Amino acid sequence: MADISVVGAGLAGCEAAWQLAKRGFSVRLYEMKPEKMTPAHTSPLFSELVCSNSLRGDDLANAVGLLKEELRRLGSLMMASAEAHRVPAGGALAVDREAFARTITEAIRNHPNIEIVPGEVTAFPEGECIIATGPLTSDGLIPAISAACGEADFLHFFDAAAPLIAFDSIDMTKAWFGSRYGKGTADYINCPMDKEQYQAFVTELAAAKEAPVHGFEDAGVFEGCMPVEVMARRGEDTLRYGPLKPVGLRDPETGESHYAVVQLRRDNDEGSVYNLVGFQTHLTFPEQRRVFGMIPALAQAEYLRYGKMHRNTFLNGPALLDRYYRLKSQPRIAFAGQVTGVEGYVESCASGMLAALEAARRLRGLPPLDFPRTTAIGALALYVSGGAASGDFQPMNVNFGIIEKLDERIRGKRERYLKVSERALADLDQIIRREETLT
Repeated sequence: MADISVVGAGLAGCEAAWQLAKRGFSVRLYEMKPEKMTPAHTSPLFSELVCSNSLRGDDLANAVGLLKEELRRLGSLMMASAEAHRVPAGGALAVDREAFARTITEAIRNHPNIEIVPGEVTAFPEGECIIATGPLTSDGLIPAISAACGEADFLHFFDAAAPLIAFDSIDMTKAWFGSRYGKGTADYINCPMDKEQYQAFVTELAAAKEAPVHGFEDAGVFEGCMPVEVMARRGEDTLRYGPLKPVGLRDPETGESHYAVVQLRRDNDEGSVYNLVGFQTHLTFPEQRRVFGMIPALAQAEYLRYGKMHRNTFLNGPALLDRYYRLKSQPRIAFAGQVTGVEGYVESCASGMLAALEAARRLRGLPPLDFPRTTAIGALALYVSGGAASGDFQPMNVNFGIIEKLDERIRGKRERYLKVSERALADLDQIIRREETLT
């Protein structure tokens, strides 16, 4: 029998399995793909990135940048693969999504301490286990989770993915390469619109036909991943202050600023595929072609993948989970990934990392690590296990608001955040030096 079971080979599950296996534990990793796919997945590879290829900001003045650096120092498999398959994205860390997933899949499959068990899981494995089945947990396993958690504490919201477009179908006579404020290299394709074009686009977008999604309504979307058509319905200028904001973008030929600018980010290493930044959508496929074709540079765009919407299922963490992502009622069972209520690729990986490191301590009969609130990885777990004092728990990206404040007062925001990151990494390094199990 394996020392521990992990259910789900997404980002959180693979990170958890890897961390446990490299510490000498035998791991049984259950994965239902490709025998059974979810509405959001298309690849048989582990750790598939379904929404965007961006892991977001990589600066230590950004909370997710801090979290990524913590994961690097903890020996994250996800971060190693991301660095190996980085594609240009200005100040963000974006990856070639297929190469990224393939590297992780090969590492997991080739590890001698990991046994891959194919097929859908419909009951919790015996013994210690980590459930990392993601926001699209299969219908077969949901009854077991509901029974353990209680129906009232099992929640969901809706998430959406943006379209992918072939680079050679973009009209570059009506677009240019550049980054906002000229920072870094010119990694984004910028597709401008004048006022008349923008207003016509927003009008059609707000009225466009949506694909049927059972139970969907605008109020049920996560604010950080809102469909572009929902934003359009919130007001004519909403998009101009969101993903289409023209601030910091000047046409290199004319030096002019435009009324609105759509940005595209490279999605693979070859630069043959680009994704529409901020264009998560659940419009029907014909409507995506029609409405997005109103963007002048994308009039003849070839869609390699259309945008789509899916349900995200998550637990009421403060009611159900402790700071180690374990069920309070059944501590042998831990959860990891978006099913816990963390939001984002990096956050999912971090929850898998923490759940695995704490499980390794328990299996060896050692006291827990108790990552402090001064660290991003610790603050995220403490938020999920008790951060919603109002009782209205919602998925959360890592942010400096959930990390312990500094004792000293620093006026500048960037300088303050850099100091928070400096303290976090110093505290993390102390844990790493002190704990032999982290080496």
